[in-house]
Amino acid sequence: MDVDPESRTTVLPPGPRLPGPVLTLAYVASRQRFFAAMRRRYGSVFTLNLPPFGPSVVVCDAALCKQLFMTSPDVAGTTSPNLGNVLGEGSTFALDGAPHRARRKLMVPPFHGRRLKAYEGLIEEEVMREAETWPQGVEFETQTPFLRLTLNIILRAVFGAEGADLGELRSILPGVVELGARLSVSPFGADPDRAWGGWRRWRQVRAHYDEVVDRVIDKALADPRLDERDDVLAMLLQSRYEDGEPMSREHIRDELLTMLGAGHETTANTLAWAVERLRREPALLHRLVAEVDAGRSELLEATVYEVQRARPVILEVGRLVLAPVMPLGPWRLPKGCHVLVAIDFVQNDPTVFPDAETFRPDRFVGTRPDNYTWIPFGGGTRRCIGAAFAHQEMVTTLRLLLREFEFTTTHQPDERWQSRGVAWAPGRGGRAVIHRRSTPAVLAAS
Repeated sequence: MDVDPESRTTVLPPGPRLPGPVLTLAYVASRQRFFAAMRRRYGSVFTLNLPPFGPSVVVCDAALCKQLFMTSPDVAGTTSPNLGNVLGEGSTFALDGAPHRARRKLMVPPFHGRRLKAYEGLIEEEVMREAETWPQGVEFETQTPFLRLTLNIILRAVFGAEGADLGELRSILPGVVELGARLSVSPFGADPDRAWGGWRRWRQVRAHYDEVVDRVIDKALADPRLDERDDVLAMLLQSRYEDGEPMSREHIRDELLTMLGAGHETTANTLAWAVERLRREPALLHRLVAEVDAGRSELLEATVYEVQRARPVILEVGRLVLAPVMPLGPWRLPKGCHVLVAIDFVQNDPTVFPDAETFRPDRFVGTRPDNYTWIPFGGGTRRCIGAAFAHQEMVTTLRLLLREFEFTTTHQPDERWQSRGVAWAPGRGGRAVIHRRSTPAVLAAS
């Protein structure tokens, strides 16, 4: 059977011919200014030669973003290298194709339906415990407190209880997450035999993490009431693939680290951005307080969506072309080509979000965002499994803080974006000044 030569023809979008190291320096110096300059010159889709990916197509267009996310995972899979290099070969980030689909079936149930309701009281308890430590009447950065809060929440949701082992994890995980995030964007590959540098240190901290989690797993397996527990670890230990096989201990450790890392810092950074935005929107802040006092949450939920649209903490999500040729708009991309979606640029596309430069939560009141153009959690078959949990966590946290505290507004300039390895955060930590409300409202019965 003859093959149409046209079906093999590849056509890449235009882009600069500068060497990869020069482009990388421009990217590192200021990714947003660099991408904005490329978009002005070449349009909303352009090709860059970016180490370590090589030829990469950058998408800043919402319509093409949707086309990419609707493409079969057999045609466009996960990028390489990716976070799996740090999190382990058993992490969802490292899996592709059939193994990835099978793993998602096991990982979705803990973060949906009635399970989410089971976590609500836990979240409220941790928010109130953390908020009691906050200073009043003086400016402080909220990112560090939010990091403590989200770590405590995800630890309890994942492991289900307190104890010495969880206390040890609480002390070592911030360093593990920070080092892993920086190594994941390192130009040096993961080399298990390397005897120097960050990767050597990573193997040490990862071995410590594995040792502690193994103890926690052993205790869970010995728990006679394991089948009554709601925590993620209990569910993973009892889960089975379609062939009846359980998830291996090594893969459980990798997935737990994935959840602890991905569900901890990203949520904390988004909460810090929410504080940064609300302090500069006094009219909106007043409306939110009135809504919370009345026991409603429509505007608050819309505000969380808008914070993630205007200030996403993950700025890129990628795919690797696996098929001989992959169509993308008018272009035909070759096998091995990476496609990087610029999340912040897509979410500022005025054809999808009118007046995109304005922080306007009302655009989401009474409607849910489209998961192909509002993409802070990625999209398609690789969309973040914990998105619903993170949304509940952020809405609950902000609701309680607005109920209990008054946030002083400010005319200070917007905080700049600051890279923390994989995630981005407010440059000054989402600074706030709070005062305890003298008569916090009691939420009306829903």
